[in-house]
Amino acid sequence: MIQHKKSRNRPHKKVTGKFEHLIFSPKGAVEGLLMRVDDAPMQVVVDPEFGHSSLLAELEPGTRIELESTPRKPSPKGESVHPVHELHKLLKIDGRKATADLVPSTFSGTVVRLNYAKHGEPNGVVLDSGDFVHLKPDGMARAAIKVGDRITASGEAQRLALGRGHVVEATKVNGKMIKRKPAHA
Repeated sequence: MIQHKKSRNRPHKKVTGKFEHLIFSPKGAVEGLLMRVDDAPMQVVVDPEFGHSSLLAELEPGTRIELESTPRKPSPKGESVHPVHELHKLLKIDGRKATADLVPSTFSGTVVRLNYAKHGEPNGVVLDSGDFVHLKPDGMARAAIKVGDRITASGEAQRLALGRGHVVEATKVNGKMIKRKPAHA
């Protein structure tokens, strides 16, 4: 569940509808979204501190979303042409719980290059899909993956900082569990 900090203590309501499009600020940041609820438009304002603009940018028009929001007070600048709410929590996207990873937990593709830890040892692979499968050096050695291999990796995932592709903390590669060494304290 993705939660907006500033509206935690205000009354909110659950809203389900279909995503239509993002709404941008004059500087180009994601400022909110327009959704259709019961065949009527509703604007949902997202605070810049919400921090999940790249996740919202992944939504396709018509995607079913469920959220908790708070109706905004009327603006002194003028009357709105549709209801305007402030996001409290993004709950579900297409029936799946909305979390920061918001992506499938299994990725498949062909290895196009190795990735390296700061000290130079291979710690994962990048797939032709642009996804990065992180195995840590010990997992990489056990998995014995090389460029050109076709793999399927499962684990917790989140968006890469570039906004395209994902990083998956692989716990399974090609059906085999990847045991991780305990972290050194």
